[in-house]
Amino acid sequence: MFFAKIKFLLSAVFLLCLITAEFPAQMTLKDVFKNDFLIGAALNRAQFHEEDKRGADIVKKQFNTISPENALKWGAVHPQPGRYNFAATDRYVEFGEKNKMFIIGHTLVWHNQTPNWVFEDGKGNPVSRDELLKRLREHIRTVVGRYKGRIKGWDVVNEALNEDGTLRETKWFKIIGADYLAKAFEYAHEADPQAELYYNDYSLENEAKRQGAIELIKNLRAQKIPVKAVGLQGHNNLEFPTLRQQEETITEFAKLGVKVMITELDVDVLPRAARDSGGADISQNFELRENLNPYAKGLPDAVQKALAARYAELFKIYLKHRNVITRITFWGVTDADSWKNNFPVRGRTNYPLLFDREGKTKPAFDAIIQSARQSN
Repeated sequence: MFFAKIKFLLSAVFLLCLITAEFPAQMTLKDVFKNDFLIGAALNRAQFHEEDKRGADIVKKQFNTISPENALKWGAVHPQPGRYNFAATDRYVEFGEKNKMFIIGHTLVWHNQTPNWVFEDGKGNPVSRDELLKRLREHIRTVVGRYKGRIKGWDVVNEALNEDGTLRETKWFKIIGADYLAKAFEYAHEADPQAELYYNDYSLENEAKRQGAIELIKNLRAQKIPVKAVGLQGHNNLEFPTLRQQEETITEFAKLGVKVMITELDVDVLPRAARDSGGADISQNFELRENLNPYAKGLPDAVQKALAARYAELFKIYLKHRNVITRITFWGVTDADSWKNNFPVRGRTNYPLLFDREGKTKPAFDAIIQSARQSN
């Protein structure tokens, strides 16, 4: 009887080993890509405050770098002259440090979500170039200085280019001039000489805009400004960018001697609201119509498979260029959190990320894991 029990136990152990070998525990993204690049997500307030426990747990398990969706934008952190609000940003940084993550600051200079007071005097008139430069420097030195050595990389300037590659005529540009970009990078480097500094933009896969960004980076580097990387936002859909566009863009920036990051990755599966509704210009706003929200009750299997295939082909390119790409960050954690539910049409049901509305992995998750395994 004793030997029979031993034989039974050994058989059970052997069977368990076979099952484990055939069905290994699900690997995490940060483990799969640990030798390739950092992998991260953009967090909202509820996640880094851990009020959204499910979302926070996904982040802690899957990712090794984080970006803030809105907490570090000028309007949130510096809403009025002389008044800073660091409560949320302190929690964001503490969350990253507690979980040993590479922490990103997003963003120091942008034409959106910047209060009007920044550009105006007490009477509502535009301030002088010198005054705006003074305000810019004070803001950057205060924000970057507070997190010196803790936030490791900064999106210094965000979305400074038009679609044709020219500089946007923002209030920064109109008051200061084209050198506002160089000044912003200079001030950030002064505040934390060890921090990595990035230029971040969308649709750089389009040739005209990409050429404008290339000239911008060349100009900054000619002035000895330490631009570490270019952030390709990666707000994609099932057709854009083409694989050729994606690969050419990565290669062209690599030739400049800068690294490349995919900084705000998602894949929109819904119909375009208009021919020119691509990109990430948040001023776009289209009326909700039934034909623009075809998957309100769930994503059909065919589209789910198309999304998985799309992510797989993109990650094959990212892995091919892992010597240049240092970070990939998804813009959001689950489909429920994604800004694409409301942009450019408010109230839609979109499915652009790797985790569904219940926090479960989607076929797209498995597809990029498989891409990683095939590349090694």
